[in-house]
Amino acid sequence: MKTFHLAFPITDINASIEFYTQYLGCKLGRQAERWVDFDFFGHQLSLHLNDDKTGTNHCSNMVDGDQIHVPHFGAVLEKPEWEALHQKLNNGGIEFRLEPKIRFEGEAGEQGTFFVKDPSGNTLEFKFFNSTDDIFAT
Repeated sequence: MKTFHLAFPITDINASIEFYTQYLGCKLGRQAERWVDFDFFGHQLSLHLNDDKTGTNHCSNMVDGDQIHVPHFGAVLEKPEWEALHQKLNNGGIEFRLEPKIRFEGEAGEQGTFFVKDPSGNTLEFKFFNSTDDIFAT
């Protein structure tokens, strides 16, 4: 698997460092006054301070009966890792944008999923599939 890189805006570096390291277990990488890198489940995230607090273009789309916030990103985990992360976030008082559920039950691409917000309002999705063959199933 190749590592991807994703850069996106944040509003508070210290709150982001706390969230990504303490709640998501990400390893802190390089950082400067206005940006910070993380190892996000083997991929590189670069969070950049954005002084424009007016927001960005966001929308939502209906997916299997739920309004899903766009844009969002996340990670595909193994089921035990997904369950442990859910428990850690829940115990830490992190608000779920969408509570854990099974989506597309009994269909191609069946998956466990949940969504949370980081301290800057970015939406993250965490999911698992019963088999990696299901990730791109149609």
